This record gives sequence, structure tokens and C-alpha cells, in this order.
Amino acid sequence: MDVCKNNQYFINRINKSQSGRRLDQALVCLFPSYSRSQIKKMILSGNVKLNKKIVFTPDKKVFFKEQVEIHVANVDSKLLQAQNIALNIIFEDPYLMVINKPCNLVVHPGAGNPSGTILNALLYYFPDISEVPRSGIVHRLDKDTTGLMVIAKRNSVRNKLIELFKSRNIKREYEAIVFGILSIDGTIDQPISRHLIKRTCMMVHRMGKFAVTNYRVVENFRFHTRLRLYPNTGRTHQIRVHMSYINHPLVGDQKYGRMCSSIRNASDSLNRCLLNFNRQALHAISLQFHHPITHNALKFETSLPRDFEELIYELKNDRDVKGK
Repeated sequence: MDVCKNNQYFINRINKSQSGRRLDQALVCLFPSYSRSQIKKMILSGNVKLNKKIVFTPDKKVFFKEQVEIHVANVDSKLLQAQNIALNIIFEDPYLMVINKPCNLVVHPGAGNPSGTILNALLYYFPDISEVPRSGIVHRLDKDTTGLMVIAKRNSVRNKLIELFKSRNIKREYEAIVFGILSIDGTIDQPISRHLIKRTCMMVHRMGKFAVTNYRVVENFRFHTRLRLYPNTGRTHQIRVHMSYINHPLVGDQKYGRMCSSIRNASDSLNRCLLNFNRQALHAISLQFHHPITHNALKFETSLPRDFEELIYELKNDRDVKGK
């Protein structure tokens, strides 16, 4: 991937499962960060090449091993609104910052969220970041996932951070509460692609992108397990999809799990807590990498948010009282 100040170029090849399909359908599967409507607009605008030639027809048939390239113009941060939204900054120097993202905060403006995002907050806190593509955002957390994110304050630093993520030299750790009992540590090695029907969802699919998640059992409760997770790759919704795939979805994950409902024989207070826990129980608790400029080893950790701690308290109380 070549990255420049205002544009990004993504190159891929048609795989066997996409061979014979429409160009726009194939691109949605190959580039799951973009919706079909976005892909169609790119094609009609002349921003897609097939075998190094611009193509303007979304329904053009594509075939195995053909090369496709999409050209994405980054949102010009200067056109976005700076908003005075509080940022919980864990670390900052002239090159980058690490923030602790709260629940219910979108990272980047998009459909349905034109403002009120972390990007808008960054523009207010550090106006010069508008000169950096995507205002320095190099990775994302879902709206309702909490925890640590690293932000680049300079374009050169952003490029270096992207390479660190690409080479898997940024280590991320997550805490999660899942349904069911897991007794031993494990690894989930299953490819992930965009869902074939539900286009806002992802799924495990044999023709998807390589994805690996390691997990360690921290604590067992009567009906749930507390995990520490270590994703080796950074696919969209990776942890949520992988845990659902092994039939241990995250508590509160309405997209890949189940609605929180009463559990038979659980304490009343635990059931109330589960019913009121209206997000996925996932927290990015640790980030570890070498500084892209100073090369110093950096490790950041953050405590669990209040709702997560309350859930753990109720799970422990249920186990200690009801489990006797």
C-alpha cells in the first residue's frame, strides 16, 4: 500500500471465490472497510483500476488473479469541524499521543456520525493535526469498545506507525467477558471476510483474510469467563467474530452474540447487571511498541472502565454466594 498526504492506494487480486462476479461485489469482499455504495462511487468516479486500466462499470465481470486497485481520497481534515470533546490522554510527546477511548464514542466521522467523534476532538485539541491524513488516526476501536489508541501527530510518524501495525510490531491486549466456560488457553486461527448477506457484519469464511486471535483464561465464573486476548492481526471486529465463532460471544455483543437476558439460577443483581450492560464487554487494556522516532520501548496500560468492573463484581458475587 502506497500512502501519501491526501490519497491512499490499495491493491489486491481477484481470488477464486470472487472470480466471475461483478466488479463492485468482488471489491466489497476484497476491501471490507468500504460499503458497496462507496465502492460503486469510486468506480463511477474513475478511482478503480482493473489490470492497471481505469474501469467505470460496476457490473463488469472480473476473473481469478486479475489485479484491482482502488484510489481513495482521504477526508480533508481541514473541512471537518473541531469540537471541544474531552480526551483522556495517557501519554503525549511532539510525535504521538495515546488516548483512553470511552464507550459510545465513534473514532472517525462517517455515515450517521458526521461529528462528535475522536477526530473532531483531535482537531480542537491539536489544530495542526489537520495536516496529517485522518488526523493521525492509524487504527480504530468500535464505538462501544473502550481502551487505548495511539494517534500520530505528524505524517511521517503516521506512516511509521502504519508499518508497525502492518508488521505486527504493535502488541495489543484486550480484556473481555464471554458467555460460557473456557477452561484452557487457546488460539483461534480462522479467516475473516465481510458477511455475505449482512453487509455491516463480518464473518469467518474460508476465502477471507488471515486472522489469528490468542486468548488466556483469567477467571471463571458460574456462567461466564474472563479472558485476556492478544490479536495477532487487526481485522474488522476480529475478536468479536472469533469469539462468536467458537460459541463464546462477548457479553453485550448484540451484533455477534445474543441479547442479555436473565440466566436461570443466577443472582438477581447479576441478572440486573447483565440486562443493563448495553455494549460488548471488550476493553483495549494494553499497548506495547517501540517509539517510531526515539525507538524507546513503550508500554501503556489502563484500568477497566466502571461498567466493566461492576460486571466483574456481580459475576464474582454470584459465583461466591450461589456457587456454594
